[in-house]
Formats: sequence, structure tokens, C-alpha cells
Amino acid sequence: MSRSWMVLALLLILVAGCKPEEPNNGGESNDLNGHEYVDLGLPSGTLWATCNLGADKPEDCGDYFAWGDTVSKAMYDWKSYRFANYVDGCYVLNKYCTDSYWGFNGFVDSLTVLEFVDDAALAQWGAGWRMPTKEDYSELFENTTYEWTSQNGVEGRLLTGPNGNSIFLPATGFRLEGDLLCTGLGLYWSSTLQTGSQMSAWSFHFDYEDCHVCGTYERSRGQCVRAVRSL
Repeated sequence: MSRSWMVLALLLILVAGCKPEEPNNGGESNDLNGHEYVDLGLPSGTLWATCNLGADKPEDCGDYFAWGDTVSKAMYDWKSYRFANYVDGCYVLNKYCTDSYWGFNGFVDSLTVLEFVDDAALAQWGAGWRMPTKEDYSELFENTTYEWTSQNGVEGRLLTGPNGNSIFLPATGFRLEGDLLCTGLGLYWSSTLQTGSQMSAWSFHFDYEDCHVCGTYERSRGQCVRAVRSL
């Protein structure tokens, strides 16, 4: 074999041995700012976090937030709620109000979704994360199968997407004043105001029988948050 053919054969061997690395989720890792997410194969492409805000494991409840608060606290009531004022024996709103009847001195700002500054997911986990909207939860509910189960001894719902991937949402209950109540329920804030009742916001609600999107929960009480990101 001539020298030129020997060199060519050696080069082919070297190239064959240098295989490219296998792709990893399209070149991306499955975490953002140190927090993991999963692709459930939803129509919108929305990616759901694997843990609640303030939690280290999927089965942990994590922290509780009043709607529009970005930090947890010890007391959850209208007196401690930052978007309410006490006037003539009742509480009225100073932000996120579309009806002057509920507004402080007739206040209206027509905001129906939490601004970035009031989004707990963005505040806690950084850019790229946000709280789900009512529509995000509706999509999740309509495009997954949901099973009441337990994970490491914690009961909750396993939601499985059309691609076979799933997330576990623990039954968290809610905080009212200083108490944790209804721990057999899962209650997760969306970022969407309930415009039919200004004092409430939309939540994802479930128990061992059913789950649905519900808009009857008062903004002042403490509920958990599961963050999302969009590509």
C-alpha cells in the first residue's frame, strides 16, 4: 500500500472513532436556573416544573402564597393582604380590579393577569419561569390523564401527558390565617383574576374523586404554586 493510501486509511479510522455526542432534549438540559421541568407533549408546548415553589421533591408541598404575593408569610387573611384596604367595615381592592364596586374609592386598573412584579414563580426562580394562567391549567386538565395516587407516602394527582411523561401534584390544602386546612385537597394558584368575583382568582383544584379549574378561592389565602416555562 502506498504512503498516500495509508494516510487516507488512518484518517478514516480517526473520523469513525469520533462519533458526535447523542442529543440531549434538542441540545437543552431539562432544568432552568437549577429547577427541573418536563415536556408533557401539550399542544402549546408549555413545560411544567417537577416541583412546587419552595419544594425540593415532587411530593413536597413547598411554600404557600397569597395571590399576587411573591414571598410566603405566617398569616393569610385580608388584613395582611397587600392589595386590599379596609374601608367602612369591609375590604376593597387597590390592584387587579376591573369593577369599581370592588375598588378602593372606585379604583379600577382592568388588570386580569398578574404582572411580572407580582408573579411568585418569576420572583422565586428567575427569568424564564412564570405562574400558569387559567388557560394553562385548562390545557393541562384537558390533555392529560389524571390518577389519584401516592408518592413516597404523600397523596396527590399524577397527570400524564399524551407523550407519556407525567408530573405529580401533591395534595397541599391551603392556609387561612395561621392554619393549614383541607390537606386532602390540591389547590394551586393560577395567575388569572376571577373577574366575576374580584376578590377571588382562578385555581387548579383536585381531590381523590375529581379535578378541575375553579375560580371561587379568595385571593388573601395561602395556596401553592407550580411554575411553568414556555419555549
